[in-house]
Amino acid sequence: MTNWNDPPRWQGLLDGSGCPICVRGEPLDIIATLPASWLTMNADAPMVGYVCLVSRVHVVELHDLDDMQTATFMADARRVSRAVQAVTGAVKLNYEMHGNILPHLHMHLFPRYPGDPFEGRPIDPRMVKDPVYTPGQFERVREEIQSAVELSNHMGGESCPPS
Repeated sequence: MTNWNDPPRWQGLLDGSGCPICVRGEPLDIIATLPASWLTMNADAPMVGYVCLVSRVHVVELHDLDDMQTATFMADARRVSRAVQAVTGAVKLNYEMHGNILPHLHMHLFPRYPGDPFEGRPIDPRMVKDPVYTPGQFERVREEIQSAVELSNHMGGESCPPS
């Protein structure tokens, strides 16, 4: 059963009055505060290097942001994706935006690896039962992503190579 089936609860999530992020004033597990978002990371993750980018403005959909907020949020996403890729060496990053359970704009970033449990298909975090981090690995990866996000603030964007 989703929150959609409880109209008063769903309305509170939509307008922010019942949003746990807004009620608390910020999400849990913040590792960086960026211009338009908070970057969160938790050891209870479906993939090594998984992070979640959470909008600092309560909106439900990406199109609810104004043009400047959208550009800034997407610049944060680019900055974080560059950092996660550099730290993890992932062969690909998957980006997901849902909000079906918590309708506060956020983006999941999933690093993908050769031989990962979801190779050839989408990631289903509910299928991950065992910890993905070895002892001490989470703290190291978190610190490296934090540092890389800071460093990427000083790097310019690169264009695609010619085809």
